[in-house]
Amino acid sequence: MISSTDLSLIKIISDHYFLKQNKVVNKFTYRGRYFFDKYERVEQTLTPNIMKDHFEKKIVVAHDLITKDDKVENIVFDYNGFNAERFWHRAQLILREEGFINFTAYKTKTAGHLHLYVHKGHTTFNEGCQLASKLSMMFAAKMPKEWRVFPTIDMPKEFNILALPYEVYQKERGSSWSKHM
Repeated sequence: MISSTDLSLIKIISDHYFLKQNKVVNKFTYRGRYFFDKYERVEQTLTPNIMKDHFEKKIVVAHDLITKDDKVENIVFDYNGFNAERFWHRAQLILREEGFINFTAYKTKTAGHLHLYVHKGHTTFNEGCQLASKLSMMFAAKMPKEWRVFPTIDMPKEFNILALPYEVYQKERGSSWSKHM
């Protein structure tokens, strides 16, 4: 189970959460595409007991990446490829080169898949989407594209959510590595 300290690095929006259902809750049409939503928005505080049930895999809980005032705290890469170790190594090199010093990769429910949170701080939704797209293109230039990036304007805002991570994979904090370069 993930510690509360490691989970606090994400800066989860906890005034509401999304609970996965076994049926389609909503159907959206967005930019000519259909989206089927299996996550139901719950207008209650995300409490430690709910997170505990998620970590024990009794329920699946997702958190919102966009605040009420259209701000984004993290750029997130949802890696669904075959070599998480290689992805992490290449991603951290690119992120360091671009000046990002705080980022964390978390393990997801599926073995070998990662959520890489790049801790950006208060950024507008549009600026966050532009930065996410730019970083995704930089990643794609160095490795095969086996991820989705959030936030994105290609999906409705209701779909810019991610399931809570289960465990820390690797993390990068501060600039202690830079003195060796």
